[in-house]
Amino acid sequence: MARTSIRVGLTDETQLMAGSLPVAKWTDQEKGERALDRDTNSPLYTVMIFLMEGERAEALKVTVPQTGLPDGLKPGVPVQTVDLMANPWANLFNGQVSSGVAYRAKALVVGESAQ
Repeated sequence: MARTSIRVGLTDETQLMAGSLPVAKWTDQEKGERALDRDTNSPLYTVMIFLMEGERAEALKVTVPQTGLPDGLKPGVPVQTVDLMANPWANLFNGQVSSGVAYRAKALVVGESAQ
């Protein structure tokens, strides 16, 4: 099955803010197996990011490799994403379809002026 990745375009008005500390991703937590980036083999983390545009706000759970996590990342600090991608997904289980969008970035940068 082909995987689709869609680059997320952000406007100059878009503001991003960290909503959580990074949380480790696991492939099997009971066995202690960490989820790793396919390209770099770096451990993966998820960070809640608040995206605000005009009067609209959304919470996005973004996966980032450990190598892309900056010092000073904590809830409430402004951040920017590097190569933010949206990956639609769908699963069929017991006749029920669940679907959503997974977000992934190469890195996060702390500060409002980050590109």
